[in-house]
Amino acid sequence: MVQKYQSPVRVYKFPFELIMAAYQRRFPTSPLIPIFVHSDIIFESKSEDGATHVIERRCTLDVDAPRLLKRIAGVEYLYFVQKNTLDWRQRTLHIEAYNESFSSRVVVSEHCSYTVHPENEDWTCFEQSASMDMKSFFGFESTAEKIAMRQYAASIKKGKEIIEYYLRELEAEGVTFIPRWSTPSTSAIVSSAKAIPTSTSREEHRRAPKGPAEVLSRSPEDKLDADYIRHCLGELSPLQESCLIRLRQWLQETHKGKLPKDQHVLRFLRSRDFILEKAREALCQTLTWRKQHQVDFLLDTWQCPQLLHDYYTGGWHHHDKEGRPLYILRLGQMDTKGLVRALGEESLLRHVLSINEEGLSRCEENTNIFGRPISCWTCLVDLEGLNMRHLWRPGIKALLRIIEVVEANYPETLGRLLIVRAPRVFPVLWTLISPFIDENTRKKFLIYAGNDYQGSGGLVDYISRDFIPDFLGGDCQCDVPEGGLVPKSLYHTAEELENEEVKLWTETIYKTASVFKGAPHELLIEITEVSSVITWDFDVCKGDIIFNIYHSKRAPQPLKRETLGSHGLAGPSGNNMQVIDRSWMLGQDYSMVESALTCREGESIQGSHVTRWPGFYILQWRFDNTPACSVSSRPRVDDVLASLQVSSHKCKVMYYTEVLHSADFRGSMTSLASSHSGFSQLSAATTSSGQSHCSSVTSR
Repeated sequence: MVQKYQSPVRVYKFPFELIMAAYQRRFPTSPLIPIFVHSDIIFESKSEDGATHVIERRCTLDVDAPRLLKRIAGVEYLYFVQKNTLDWRQRTLHIEAYNESFSSRVVVSEHCSYTVHPENEDWTCFEQSASMDMKSFFGFESTAEKIAMRQYAASIKKGKEIIEYYLRELEAEGVTFIPRWSTPSTSAIVSSAKAIPTSTSREEHRRAPKGPAEVLSRSPEDKLDADYIRHCLGELSPLQESCLIRLRQWLQETHKGKLPKDQHVLRFLRSRDFILEKAREALCQTLTWRKQHQVDFLLDTWQCPQLLHDYYTGGWHHHDKEGRPLYILRLGQMDTKGLVRALGEESLLRHVLSINEEGLSRCEENTNIFGRPISCWTCLVDLEGLNMRHLWRPGIKALLRIIEVVEANYPETLGRLLIVRAPRVFPVLWTLISPFIDENTRKKFLIYAGNDYQGSGGLVDYISRDFIPDFLGGDCQCDVPEGGLVPKSLYHTAEELENEEVKLWTETIYKTASVFKGAPHELLIEITEVSSVITWDFDVCKGDIIFNIYHSKRAPQPLKRETLGSHGLAGPSGNNMQVIDRSWMLGQDYSMVESALTCREGESIQGSHVTRWPGFYILQWRFDNTPACSVSSRPRVDDVLASLQVSSHKCKVMYYTEVLHSADFRGSMTSLASSHSGFSQLSAATTSSGQSHCSSVTSR
């Protein structure tokens, strides 16, 4: 398995020339780096004007590893080759390093750079990236990998301290300024390259693996500053910083919609123990869910019913001692049965989501107010009044569904849950809901029975006395509603509740359609104003499709649902529509206005078309018959068997279209090719499907 590391941008508030003077003091060895035993120059060259200086060193490392492992490997030291390219004119230093020892078993490459800060030429930026591919190591691959990662993380953490130590040493010697390089006014002394004989040939240097160069390829605004991480996101280990930066970079490259904030990305990493693949999968699903249901606009669009204002016994109330927003829920006073019967699950779920969205906003505000990272909130739950009425089965069902949605989409937002005045019926409720709560979240629960919450060890340990609500013996007025029984006259009928569907799962602005071999899905759009812009956004959820746009002056016949003639099966009701009549001739009755676009499974496509004529435009999603996975012209047995299955000729798309006046359009006019993305919640889910032998996930 290849391990990768990407650092944030670390800023030294010193000029580049002074940083270089400090950096050069690390060689040939440094007492501040115990594992760095020695280094020998094996190659050195300078340009004629002295602006460029290249040095290659062979470095000896004494890695802190078990003695037994060193004896098995048959070595006492490890050897690395480091190439430094210093450009005084551009004020840059690029460092490339690779391992010489065990290079056939382990491949290690590193790339570092010192550059001038883009906004302050008297500051210096440092970045590094590295990768390690542990192919084999005498049967101790896992142990060796852990040792290497531990040593590397330790050296990263100490790197800035070493530079700052030598800066202080220079200052003590009276060196606080070094002039910048300038073109020599006299004849430069030509310095020829000199090679120092070693056991490593020059040709081996040329073949040596180069470190990843993505550090330098990204623009400064795309990068994270180490000080920003510490002040706004909190203290992270070097490897945790790397996970955050790599996941953020992946989002920038693949996701075309609104990017989540760094705090939210970090929450998903923490919830998955900084396992990058798991965090990425969960974040993909959440971003698709937010996009489908327009959750980003929930606080602006959600109008809380008056019934919730009157009977929902929860609300925000100041903050705890750590500056976290404090939410109070008087669950024991809430008529959960009455709220579910009167409003249904849909309104309750939206209300809970709006609370979570406001919580995210309050965390940002408190981060600015208190000057330290605050990414979660504290919840105080008062259970006085809890009884068997709260164990009403539909109410428990609604609660579990709400917990499921919140757990999936708002991880690591609950910093602490304080439960007070828990009655004897509480263990029954806890037994029902605890299996649905993440283990890390359960560890944040503190439960007080009776009056145990009063005094030392109780609420005063977590909430300032000035903010403890009056109904719990404090002096602070709390505006949370007292609740009460919801009038039965407001209840929905049993039939209405039974037929209710939670729209947040089933209704969105996006529509789904099935595409079959021989039965494309077509959407008719009538345009009356020339230069109107047709926009689209769709995900290919299953299979590969071809997307086309046609224009016709004739009005098509009434929409009809097509049947799967080749299989003698009816198409799915309501999500496979036909517009183009079979008798129509391409070029006579209708014409293609855009080149066809092939879209692979898991891709998200966004684009637009500026109409040139009035009339009828037809968006078509057609089954792709191209055998993308077969390299031979002869059919395989598996392909023949797959062709006999109806499922192998079915694709699925989720789409949204809109027609805008040209004056209102602010997007790209590049039509079908405007935007490709491999970002979809179904990317991971569909690739494992055995339905299609040619499925693929593509990031563009």
